[in-house]
Amino acid sequence: MTDTANNENLWFKDTIFYSLLIHSFYDGNNDGIGDFRGLVDKLDYLEDLGINCISLLPFYKSPLKDDGYDIADYRQIHPNYGSLDDFSQFLEEAHKRGIRVVIDLIVNHTST
Repeated sequence: MTDTANNENLWFKDTIFYSLLIHSFYDGNNDGIGDFRGLVDKLDYLEDLGINCISLLPFYKSPLKDDGYDIADYRQIHPNYGSLDDFSQFLEEAHKRGIRVVIDLIVNHTST
């Protein structure tokens, strides 16, 4: 493996992570619950903090009895937080700013 490949695989070593719960971060549509629109609205703020990676706690479809870790369907966004298009827009806008996004997914918590 080349030094360049090693450095790319170890990107997290020099990363400044910002971990957040979407529902309590920022409400972008004025319904009282944080959402992906709110995250897009606050990306400049997060960038100004100097972070270069956002770690999202669970945002999947869930009954929300365990802070979202009780996932009902890991293929769907919880409707309180927006749509798959909202999530895609958030990713696109974060990446434009050089901000990586990692997500918390604990597969063995998924149920039907």
